[in-house]
Amino acid sequence: MNTQLKQDHFKVAPQQKEEEQQYLSGRGAQFNTSNRFLKTQQSIEEIESIDDWEKPNVNTQYIEQNVKTIVNKVESPDLGMMYSMNPYAGCEHGCIYCYARNVHEYWGYSAGLDFERKIIVKINAPQMLRKQLMHPKWDPHPIMLSGNTDCYQPAEQKYRLTRGLLEVCNQFNQPVGILTKNSWIIKDKDILQEMSKKNLVSAMVSVTSFNEDLRRVMEPRTATAKQRLKVIEELSAAGVHMGIMMGPMIPGLNEHEMQRIMKAGSEAGAKFTAYTFIRLNGSIKFLFHDWLYKNFPDRADKVWHLIEQSHDGKVNDTRWGLRMRGEGSIAEIVSQQYKKYGKIYGMNGDRWKMNISDFRRPGEQGKLF
Repeated sequence: MNTQLKQDHFKVAPQQKEEEQQYLSGRGAQFNTSNRFLKTQQSIEEIESIDDWEKPNVNTQYIEQNVKTIVNKVESPDLGMMYSMNPYAGCEHGCIYCYARNVHEYWGYSAGLDFERKIIVKINAPQMLRKQLMHPKWDPHPIMLSGNTDCYQPAEQKYRLTRGLLEVCNQFNQPVGILTKNSWIIKDKDILQEMSKKNLVSAMVSVTSFNEDLRRVMEPRTATAKQRLKVIEELSAAGVHMGIMMGPMIPGLNEHEMQRIMKAGSEAGAKFTAYTFIRLNGSIKFLFHDWLYKNFPDRADKVWHLIEQSHDGKVNDTRWGLRMRGEGSIAEIVSQQYKKYGKIYGMNGDRWKMNISDFRRPGEQGKLF
């Protein structure tokens, strides 16, 4: 049985009819889904009948904005963090499965190609963090960098906002966690090492596959798995508390690599791990389906069915505790592998904790806590 979604189920923006004619290498999404928050949207029915239609800009655009806040309270009980901060919205890495794609619709853009091409740059992020930490009611709970999009995506090479945020955290002795799949984090080894001496930072590097053919289409503008392991090795040697994230695990594509990833991460110096199981919420369902059938037509039906089997017949689950782990036989096998190999490779055994006792605001004397 062919499980491809009917064309009328795709709510697409104008670009799709033109862009779907050829595969866009270097991009995860291949078209723009419609934005559920926009009341009206234009579409091209007959390009020959339009005289002044401008082709969409296919290059990455950086859209600079001043924001009122940068620290967000995390309400989800499935995530092991209380606060997050993201200097960029949208992500040029283009990972097809990224849950943050849907958030781009709040900015007035599409979760598809817009998410990869139109990057919101929060140019005053370090200043807003300083303002947050100076507030007398702020308690030094750890803050997660990249709770949504990657803080070391290509835009960081130009704007260095993540560096600025780390400098503020270091000045205040504010603990921070980092999640990335970009080797650019090495550029901040000096400050990460300095913060590590005070137990103020912990970093995770995401590794989803050693299959380069898969990575190139699934995470098109990211570092290779070997480069990511080198990051873990170098930062671990510098004293940084390092972990490895395996997410998402996708049945039929990469779930069989969990043991290899955990073994390689442990050998590189990672001390802890985490994983998520694929779920396709919102517009991601349409983007991933299109991507899957274009890149893996020989096994697309199988993969799609396995995802459905792991989410009670759907490809997404909103239930706390299940949505990021899945259920059923396939999800249970992945869970058991994670527990088994975590013990074999000595992961998640340490009781390392971030230091919150030395937080202080500039000019204050002694410890606050």
